[in-house]
Amino acid sequence: MIIQTLAFYVFAAITVASAVMVISARNPVHSVLFLILAFFNSAGLFVLLGAEFLAMVLVVVYVGAVAVLFLFVVMMLDINITEMRQGFLQYLPVGGLIGLILLVELILVGGGWVLHPELFGAAQAPTPNPDIRSNTAAIGDLMYTRYVFLFQGAGMVLLIAMIGAIVLTLRHREVRRQVIRDQVARRPEDAVEVRKVRPGEGI
Repeated sequence: MIIQTLAFYVFAAITVASAVMVISARNPVHSVLFLILAFFNSAGLFVLLGAEFLAMVLVVVYVGAVAVLFLFVVMMLDINITEMRQGFLQYLPVGGLIGLILLVELILVGGGWVLHPELFGAAQAPTPNPDIRSNTAAIGDLMYTRYVFLFQGAGMVLLIAMIGAIVLTLRHREVRRQVIRDQVARRPEDAVEVRKVRPGEGI
């Protein structure tokens, strides 16, 4: 029990520190690397909670695909950090308002759990016995029975977003193709021009 508590505090401290560095790092590449570190430590927290499926999803999907994609996009784009930080102050009121709304929502949710703990227990699905079936099997049953329509709806939203991104980035470019007949029929007089260059004169 002491080892689990110690591991929890280590994972939680590194996760919070990495999250702070994601938004405070000056280099975008460093921000993505700190984001990957935060994902790994969050996966460790999920393992401590017994949610091994969510831990593997976090590592495989977010670290292996999303965060690496962010890293390659940031490294390929020529981002001017100084120019990007110039408009920071004009977006500060909007960001502060959104942060305040999220803080109020978290306080309401946490206060509701404290004042009415029975509501939290009613909203939970029964925890499976690990000796009988795994957590992954229970999540699969819950996802494909009770939440199957929401799951399919989320898949359709992601599909539409992917198609929209492809359509927005698709550009038709005219490709010059070789014409073998014209190349074979080409004469030296058509391709080569002989000029007599005198000393001191350019071409």
